[in-house]
Amino acid sequence: MRVEVIEGKDYEASDDLSPPPDYPIIGDDSEINGEQLFVPPLNFAMVDNGIFRSGFPDSANFSFLKSVGLRSVINLCPETYPEANNEFLKANGIRLFQFGIDGCKEPFVNIPEETIREALNVVLDVKNHPVLIHCKRGKHRTGCVVGCLRKLQRWCLSSIFDEYQRFAAAKARVSDQRFIERFDISSMKNIPITFSFSKREKVEH
Repeated sequence: MRVEVIEGKDYEASDDLSPPPDYPIIGDDSEINGEQLFVPPLNFAMVDNGIFRSGFPDSANFSFLKSVGLRSVINLCPETYPEANNEFLKANGIRLFQFGIDGCKEPFVNIPEETIREALNVVLDVKNHPVLIHCKRGKHRTGCVVGCLRKLQRWCLSSIFDEYQRFAAAKARVSDQRFIERFDISSMKNIPITFSFSKREKVEH
């Protein structure tokens, strides 16, 4: 599985940065009476200190994301990143990690475990924080990465699935939850212990 890492300031003129047809339409930053609005992306939420999740951001969200002080973005979609998004990252020194996972529908869902592990390694590296994890809607691919992160944080499965379902709602997939349940955290190395834990959700041993 190919992983594309794009530094915010190393773009080539020949790069194809045109937005794919099914990505959100990129418009101007939202303003009312000359005052800039801070509009979060679809399904935006804080996962943990320095870790955020959302659906695909467009230019209406750039001012909000700039206020968060992002250092990195993890894009879980396989398509080429839109030009306006790349320009925003470049202008703000934000690093893009792209892990292309196809957005398939059940029963043809294929979640590449190695790609999830690679994405988690980026999330776990505090040098990349604050980091935003996103896919198209912030539900399935993002939900799988966050769900596996929760396993590393020793959340119980019922709490992991509750969180997954809050974002996926009626679109929740049994295949995603089965993947999270079966995900083997024993092979993940150098797991930091700096994450905050909720006493209610942490598994007691």
